[in-house]
Amino acid sequence: MSSDPTSDTHQHPVVEHDDLHRKLKARHLTMIALGGAIGTGLFVASGASIAQSGPGGALLAYCLIGLMVYCLMTSLGELAVHMPVAGSFVTYSALYVEEGFGFALGWNYWFSLAVTIAVELTAAQLVMQYWFPDVPGIYWSAGFLALMFALNAFSVRGFGEAEYWFALIKIVTVTVFLIVGVLMIFGILQGGPQSGWHNFTIGEAPFVGGLPGMFMVAMIAGFSFLGTETVGVAAGEADDPSRTIPRAIRQTFWRILLFYVLAILIIGVLIPYTDPSLLRNDVTDVGVSPFALVFRHAGLALAAGVMNAVILTALLSAGTSSMYVSTRILYGLAVSGRAPRAFARLTNNGVPFNALLATTAVGALCFFSSLFGDKALYLWLLNTSAMTGFFAWFGIAVSHYRFRKGLIAQGYQVTDLAYRSPLYPFGPIFAGVLCLAIVGGQNYQAFTDIPGRWQEIVATYIGVPVFLALWLGYRLVRKSRVVAYEDMPFEIKING
Repeated sequence: MSSDPTSDTHQHPVVEHDDLHRKLKARHLTMIALGGAIGTGLFVASGASIAQSGPGGALLAYCLIGLMVYCLMTSLGELAVHMPVAGSFVTYSALYVEEGFGFALGWNYWFSLAVTIAVELTAAQLVMQYWFPDVPGIYWSAGFLALMFALNAFSVRGFGEAEYWFALIKIVTVTVFLIVGVLMIFGILQGGPQSGWHNFTIGEAPFVGGLPGMFMVAMIAGFSFLGTETVGVAAGEADDPSRTIPRAIRQTFWRILLFYVLAILIIGVLIPYTDPSLLRNDVTDVGVSPFALVFRHAGLALAAGVMNAVILTALLSAGTSSMYVSTRILYGLAVSGRAPRAFARLTNNGVPFNALLATTAVGALCFFSSLFGDKALYLWLLNTSAMTGFFAWFGIAVSHYRFRKGLIAQGYQVTDLAYRSPLYPFGPIFAGVLCLAIVGGQNYQAFTDIPGRWQEIVATYIGVPVFLALWLGYRLVRKSRVVAYEDMPFEIKING
């Protein structure tokens, strides 16, 4: 189908057809999703979660968000197996919800991840000061940016291998932490809790701060799990998508839930929620990482240095993954006529090089503005992109719900699908509602004092009006409308 941007997209939705090389195996897809979700949110922010709502509240919140992520992953899996394209949820939102919705979602998501690259570069240079305090941090950031660009520029297989090993380091670290923690809990290693589950009963434990505390931790957990949706973007370059995508989704969910829930449980048992170190949430101070605290209690003297190296790996992995995903999102926008066609050009290795250059340039400009320019502007850019991941999740939920409705309306059977989400319709409805609740509750405390905190409210929620402006602006200019169930494009793959 033509991707001519002047075509009538309401009557003839633009379906993305790309020429990316399908070189990613199931192990690559699994590690890409794990690499995106296991990072500083687990290594550092997990301590703040326990401090805010206690060990029981944190466990319950992470289980709730884990269920939401499972619903989203299975919804995305059904869509991605049906149509494995680089545009992923952006393409699905345009085809099964509304063209302007997909347009706004795609540009917001691309910008968000490009800004994220700058965030990771800033954090990485600060982490390097742990070992090299006298070396200017900008040298490290420039070198890391060049490394990320190189890993993305040569071939998708090169990126997949790099992300595989980045993620493997983090998984090994979490696995060692779980083993050490269990040995400490059962008294095999010294330094564990004095009386078993004592930390679950001290003070207000296990639930601290009531429902408001749990809600705040649910938002932290949501941000920690962001990145799992990257497996859908990588589906555009997956080898044998009908087999590798469902396998990767199943493995990704259970491993993430296992790592996060067990890690929260062990931290809650070994470290009281009243420990002052847990109240601080600074990625540049590895001493506050609950992982480092537990390793230190176990007598591992090199805990801080090891965790510093792991956190650096997590930052580089997140930056490399953000560059990959944002490049493919921009490429998907281009091949579907929602971005300049120049971004759809591929190298001989199947890399959308112009899209990669644009993404890298935005990340670099944002990074340098944070160092030499207006830091207020940088913070506003960051806040604009902060909630985009939840917009993407909401788009996945709505797209999947309407995809199934359109499928039935056109006379197809659900059994015609090569992969089916087991939780429909509960899954997309539950996930969509929870996403809206998290977005709306980012800073609900500020509304109790609106005259005095209006600037804080605007800074927190600026991403919402930007998204709506792009969406409604597209609708006004292009006259797009919600796609009718009868007009949805389906190219059914009969059971693989």
